[in-house]
Parts: sequence; C-alpha cells; structure tokens
Amino acid sequence: MIDRAGLGAFLRHRRESLQPEDVGLPRGSRRRTSGLRREEVAALCHMSTDYYARLERERGPQPSEQMIASIAQGLHLSLDERDHLFRLAGHHPPTRGADSEHISPGLLRILDRLADTPAEIVTELGETLRQTPLGVALTGDATRYTGPARSNGYRWFTDPAARRLYAPEDHAFLSRMYAAGLRAIVTLRGPGSRAAHLADLLLAQCEEFRRVWDNQEIGIRPHDTKRFVHPEVGRLELNCQRLLDPEQSHYMMVYTAVPGSESYEKLQLLSVIGAQPVQSDL
Repeated sequence: MIDRAGLGAFLRHRRESLQPEDVGLPRGSRRRTSGLRREEVAALCHMSTDYYARLERERGPQPSEQMIASIAQGLHLSLDERDHLFRLAGHHPPTRGADSEHISPGLLRILDRLADTPAEIVTELGETLRQTPLGVALTGDATRYTGPARSNGYRWFTDPAARRLYAPEDHAFLSRMYAAGLRAIVTLRGPGSRAAHLADLLLAQCEEFRRVWDNQEIGIRPHDTKRFVHPEVGRLELNCQRLLDPEQSHYMMVYTAVPGSESYEKLQLLSVIGAQPVQSDL
C-alpha cells in the first residue's frame, strides 16, 4: 500500500537536498532556494510538473513502477534510496545487479559534468542508458531502441546501418569482439540469462554471427582508439576511456581526441553542429 505522507516527505527532502550543479543544471543568478525547483525535477524525471507536485503534496493516483523508476533516476538516488522509494509507493523494488538499469549517482554526477565531451553509460550487453549531448551528436540517439535491438552488439549483426559509423577496416575485428564479449557474459550469467537469449537470437538470425561464434574466441578487448566515420565531419580517431560500476555492471564510455589533432578539431565542429540525427535508420 502506498504511503503518501512518507512518499511526499521523502521526495521533498531529496529535491531540496540536490543542488543544480549536482544534476548538470546552471544555478543562475535569480535562484532564491538552495535546492531544485519542482519543474526542474519534473524535467529530470520526464514527467509534468503538475504530476510531480501532486506526489509531493500527497495527492493523485498511485504512481506506476515505471514512474517511480524514472523519479529515482531523476533524483540521482542510490540503490538503497531507490528501493525505499519503491516501497513508499507500494511496489516491490526491482532486482539489483547486471539486469538493473538504475544508474548509480556517482556515474550520473560524472556524466552531468561532461556536456562538452562524447560519453555514454551502457550495460554489460551494450544497451545505452544515458548519453551526453555530444555523445548523441557523435553516434545518434542510442537510447531509443527497444527489445533486443537495444544491444549494440545485436544491432551490429542484424542492422547494416549500425556499421556505417565505424571504419570498414575495423569491421572484422568488431565482429569478433562482440561475439567474444557475449560469450563471456553468457558463461558468467548462465543459460537462462538475457545474454543467453541474445546469443540464441543471433545464432538463429545471422550467418556471420554463427561463423564467428563457432571460433570459440574469448577475451578480445576493445581497442583504446576507436575510428568513427561521421556523416557530417568525416573520419575521427577517438580515445575511449572506460569506467566500471561493478555493482551494476555498467560502463561509462568517454571519448576524447588528442588536443591539436584533426579529430580534436572535428569534435569542436561537431559540438557546434549539435545533436543532429546521424542516420534516419540508425
């Protein structure tokens, strides 16, 4: 059963505790309160200000699990705080671990400070959970996919458009890397896992995947430098740094270019062009 008073009090306290800079927002010179405004939280949670305000005021219908998950992410809650929020709203908390899509506050705080850098947070299956604006400009909006296509490895083998963004001379290596990476996750998570289901789908649908999978390769690590072929700015060579959240099996991928290089200049141009769609069918 929903605890409206407890839910409202918890939301108010969390909103008032967060500062604009904590969530990547400008403070501005006209701000009179130290915490976030309700409209700012509502935007972070992808809901209307009126809906969010009613929750704080202990009104309205019981929020769905999806809505509570969005609020937990928007307020940068820890896993313990997220679980508490779910219980206040009358729901069982989601599972933790590799299948969880709740991004830790630490990763979000870092991502919020990378507005001028291409970066993304992905699951161990390559499902993009969050991107910076320049990350969207570089690779397109990778959060819009549903079903198995959320995995960039699945798209690599099933959607020809997924390969257009990468240098052709790297395609064979990337196929081996994706297959080897999926094999490792299947072994780690077991036959009933989402990884195993993804492998079964690819084995049934893609001859290339079957051929590479049969090579039994394991431990193929991604290169530190990734070569992109962007439709607006052309070829870029970017260093990729990875930060792991071991509790959630999430990776933050940050792409940078050597200062003064041609790729560095192209990234500056891309930041001016903005987050234009990379391909309509990507």
